[in-house]
Amino acid sequence: MSDPLYIFNRSQSEIVIESLLASSNLRSSMPTQQIQSLRVFVATWNVGGKSPHSGLNLDALLHVHSEYDIYVLGFQEIVPLNAGNVLVLGDNEPAAKWLAMINQSLNKSSTSSSGGRLGPKTPSFGAGSMFFAKPSLKKISESFRTECRRKLKICNCSTFSEEIVKKYGRESCFRCPEGLVNQSGVLSDEEEDEDDDDDDDEDDEEGGGKVASLVSNQMMMKYGLVASKQMVGIFLTVWMRKELIQHVSHLRISSVTRGIMGCLGNKGCIAVSLQLYKTSFCFICSHLASGEREGDERRRNSDVIEILKNTTFPRICRTSFTRVPDRITKHDRVIWLGDLNYRIALSYSETKTLLDKNAWDTLLNKDQLKIERDAGRVFKGWHEGKIFFAPTYKYSYNSDAYAGDTTKEKKNKRRTPAWCDRILWHGDGIRQLSYVRGESRFSDHRPVCSVFVVDVEVCEGKTGTRR
Repeated sequence: MSDPLYIFNRSQSEIVIESLLASSNLRSSMPTQQIQSLRVFVATWNVGGKSPHSGLNLDALLHVHSEYDIYVLGFQEIVPLNAGNVLVLGDNEPAAKWLAMINQSLNKSSTSSSGGRLGPKTPSFGAGSMFFAKPSLKKISESFRTECRRKLKICNCSTFSEEIVKKYGRESCFRCPEGLVNQSGVLSDEEEDEDDDDDDDEDDEEGGGKVASLVSNQMMMKYGLVASKQMVGIFLTVWMRKELIQHVSHLRISSVTRGIMGCLGNKGCIAVSLQLYKTSFCFICSHLASGEREGDERRRNSDVIEILKNTTFPRICRTSFTRVPDRITKHDRVIWLGDLNYRIALSYSETKTLLDKNAWDTLLNKDQLKIERDAGRVFKGWHEGKIFFAPTYKYSYNSDAYAGDTTKEKKNKRRTPAWCDRILWHGDGIRQLSYVRGESRFSDHRPVCSVFVVDVEVCEGKTGTRR
């Protein structure tokens, strides 16, 4: 008679061997993983309700000669925050102009024998062309894309069964794009932003000439538009190198209003969520509560808390066991930019005295955002680089002087200079290379820029990762 213990041990061994073989077979069929480092340029700029003019050049702001992999550009107050824009109809003409100017900088040739530039022709916004119809943000955006936006929203998660995922781990449910098209995996009409491709089929039927022209433009472009969204004065746009865009999936956009009575869009945020290869990204552009009275920082804290709580992204995956995040901090790499409006907790005269001495550390110790973060009341677990530049607000227009030095306002109404414009990040695999401000006099704010190196998990399969 066989030893029961031997039978039990033999049975256990067989189970272990079968499990190892199954795991080996499963993993051998999956692509191998490697880490790729990408450079991301981020900029935030409150443009004070002014529409860009033809003489404005963004080359210096965007550091175009460095040619980064990803550009994340956020604007605030691209339209005046008056009742007409906040309560009635939004004006998307300035957003279309900003997109055209960004494209002109990113997609022009640095060296061309003809002196011309590459990429699609920037649309004209002269008075004659605007008399009958304003430019459509949607139509302008189409010419700057190298991939149909509908494709970028596709869920490309694998179709492994729930049993396999439970048995061998959730990493098995996150394969690279392999043409797994889910036609139902797109946003609903109410979740689309205004520059979406709802009429792609209709446009294609208008004639081969238009399609051929668009394809020709796309072939010459170095960067393509991935996402753009406007909410009253807030505008967020994301661009990538053309060869990277084919690896984007699960593109989703969410917005949260925090303006008048907590429900209007003059304040709040726009957030873009996307998957690049196997790494999830979230970019948030916000404009928080203004004011420099004592206690106003608590309203800004509240805005941040509500944005983190209420920003959700629709689930577009075909599987119930996916790891695609639906909340901001669940993403692998998160970057938050905008006019956060935190002020310096000093009087105007005290602040100016320290500014004249370049006493940055003393000033930063009175910065409300630093105080609130150090106390754990806001942005807990987030990071910000050391600031070595002067406060970015408030300047007189077309001047290097702060507004309080040049205006005739009463002393108690002067705006104290402050670091209103900030860039923070959350998550591992992000390293900041620079944190600087621009010197354009276009607005009463100076733009703030940062360059990051981000790690992206890439699949290297035998058949490649192209869609």
